[in-house]
Amino acid sequence: MKNKVIKELNTFLEGNFMAIHAYENYIRHIEDIEIKQVLQKIQQDHKQHAMMIAERIQNLDGMPVDDVGMMGNFAEFINKIKGSTKGSAHILKDALAGEHRGIEKSKELLDGDLDPESLTLVKHILDIDQKHVDLLDRLIHLET
Repeated sequence: MKNKVIKELNTFLEGNFMAIHAYENYIRHIEDIEIKQVLQKIQQDHKQHAMMIAERIQNLDGMPVDDVGMMGNFAEFINKIKGSTKGSAHILKDALAGEHRGIEKSKELLDGDLDPESLTLVKHILDIDQKHVDLLDRLIHLET
């Protein structure tokens, strides 16, 4: 049971690393300083979540992953081929889509075998991620 929990939490951790990398790309390409600050705050949240998940894995005597994993590397490779995201509205829409994907993938963990403490942590993080979705959605409506 514990090994399955560690594996699922590591998958969740990889997703947070993917988000951190994605926001790094968005921040680098955004020109609007106010939107940049919002994206930086969201990225900081994902970094904090990654630390919390890693700590939980360690408390379960597991070894936290420290990168995006093979699927994340593939996704980043595809994004490089497609080219950089440009323009505030496009960046915000990409970020929103990424948050939605992350939440949906993470919800799959809730159907798994997480222990109560890990489940509470994941739910807390998903609540914050949903606030990111709401914020990005409002910003998109302001930009269009």
